[in-house]
Amino acid sequence: MRPAPTAMKAFMDQDFLLETGTARHLYHDYAAAMPLVDYHCHISPREIYEDRRFDNLAEVWLGGENPDGTYFGDHYKWRLMRSNGVPEEYVSGGKPAFERFVKFAETLVKAIGNPMYHWCNLELRQFFGYDKPLTPETARECWDFCNEKLRTSPDLTVRGIIQKANVAMIGTTDDPVDSLEWHEKLAADKSLTVKVCPSFRPDKAINISKEGFADYMAKLAASVGRERLETLQEVLSALTERLEFFKKLGCRASDHGLDYIPFRPCTAEAADAAYRKAMAGGALTLEEAEGYQTAVLLHLGREYHRLGIVMQLHYSCLRNMNERMYAKMGPDTGFDMIAQNTCGGQIAQLLSALDRSGECPKTILYSLNPADNEQLGTLLGCFQSDELPGKIQHGSAWWFNDTKSGMEAQMKSLANLGLLGNFVGMLTDSRSFLSYARHDYFRRILCNLVGNWVENGEYPNDDGALKAIVQGICCGNAVRYFDL
Repeated sequence: MRPAPTAMKAFMDQDFLLETGTARHLYHDYAAAMPLVDYHCHISPREIYEDRRFDNLAEVWLGGENPDGTYFGDHYKWRLMRSNGVPEEYVSGGKPAFERFVKFAETLVKAIGNPMYHWCNLELRQFFGYDKPLTPETARECWDFCNEKLRTSPDLTVRGIIQKANVAMIGTTDDPVDSLEWHEKLAADKSLTVKVCPSFRPDKAINISKEGFADYMAKLAASVGRERLETLQEVLSALTERLEFFKKLGCRASDHGLDYIPFRPCTAEAADAAYRKAMAGGALTLEEAEGYQTAVLLHLGREYHRLGIVMQLHYSCLRNMNERMYAKMGPDTGFDMIAQNTCGGQIAQLLSALDRSGECPKTILYSLNPADNEQLGTLLGCFQSDELPGKIQHGSAWWFNDTKSGMEAQMKSLANLGLLGNFVGMLTDSRSFLSYARHDYFRRILCNLVGNWVENGEYPNDDGALKAIVQGICCGNAVRYFDL
C-alpha cells in the first residue's frame, strides 16, 4: 500500500527553504530587504558604465565567443550542459541563441539537487517575474516572455538589474596593469547609485614559474612608465605604485587566486636572483620560485595593511585540466577541479610573519577543498585582534562549494570554531549580473540554519540578538569590514 499523502510544499514559493516559523520571520522581516555588498565578483565595469542592455537570455546566461577568440559566459552552466552530452557549439557558442537556450532547458530539468536549478529559477522570478519552472516545454514561452522584458524594461539594463537587486557595493576583479579607465568614469558619474570598487589581482606577478611571466612583467613595467623591471625591488615598487593608484579609485580588497599559498622565506638577494633568472629564461627550482613568491606576498601584505586593503587568499584549485579544451578556449571556461593542498601551515606562517611587525592586514581565506573548513576555522583564532571583530575571516563557501549543503557546512564550521555573528557573508564570484539572486539563496539558507537552532532550543528566542546576527551577516559586517 502507498502511504497516506502528506502536505507538499509549493515549488519555490515565498517560504522557499524556510522550514520553521523563526526562519520565516528572520528572512522576511530582517534579511530580505537588506542591501547587497558583493565584495568579490568578475563582472565588467565597462558594462556598468555603458549600462548594457542584453539581447536575449542566451546572451545573459550562456555567453559565447568574443571577436578576439576568447570566451565569456557562465562556466557553471557550461559544465552542466557538457555533463548532459550537449555538443560544444550549443554550450559556448556557434548555434542559434534559442537553440542553445533549449539545450540548456533540457539540461536544467535534470539538475535536481544542483544549486544551478535553484539559481536559474530564482533569477527568472526575481528579475523577470516568470514563475514557472524552466523546462523544455516552457522554454519557448519563457524565452519570449523574458526577452521582451530584456528589450524594453528599464529594470533590465545592467544598472537596472543592480538597482533592482538592491546592490550597495560591487568589488570587481582587476589586474595591476589595468588602466582602470572604466572605474575612473564610474567614479565621476554622479547618477550611479552603487559603489563600484576595483580589486587588486596580482597573480601574474607572483606566478614566476608559469608561462608568460616575463611578458607580463614587461606590461607591469609599462604601467609605471618604465621600459623594464630589472630587480625584485623594482617589481615591489611597481606593485606598490599600482596598488596606491587602485586605492585612489576606491579599492577595498586584493584577490589572490593561487594554486596554493607558499611560505619559504629567503634573503632579499636570493629572491632577487630568482627573479633575474626567470627573466633571463632560466628554469627555477621549487625553492627559488617559492622564495620569490614569499617575498612578494610579504611585501603586498604589509602594503595592504598600510593602505587598509583586505587581503583575500583563494587556493586549492587545479585549473585548466583538459589540455585540449584549454588550448581551444583558454582559462575560466569550465575545466577546473578541487585540489588537495595542505598549505594551512604556510598560511599561518605568512600571517605570523606579518603579525610580528604589526602589519597583518584584514584577511579572508577561501579553500576550494571543503575538507579544509575546520583547519581554516582553527587558523582564524590564531590571528584575530582588537582592530575590529573578525579581522581574519573564513570566506563564504567558494565555487564548487557554493551549494546549499556547502554553505551550511561552511557556516556550521565557522559557528563551531569561531564567531558566526562576525561573518562578512555572501559574494557572487560571478560573471553574470543576474547572479545577485544567489544572495537571496544564501540568506534563506542562513535564516533557516539560525531558525532551526532557535526552534531546537540551541539559542534563545531573543529577537534583538537574532536581528543583529542576521542583518550583520547579510550586510552590516561587510559594510564595517570593507570600510564602506
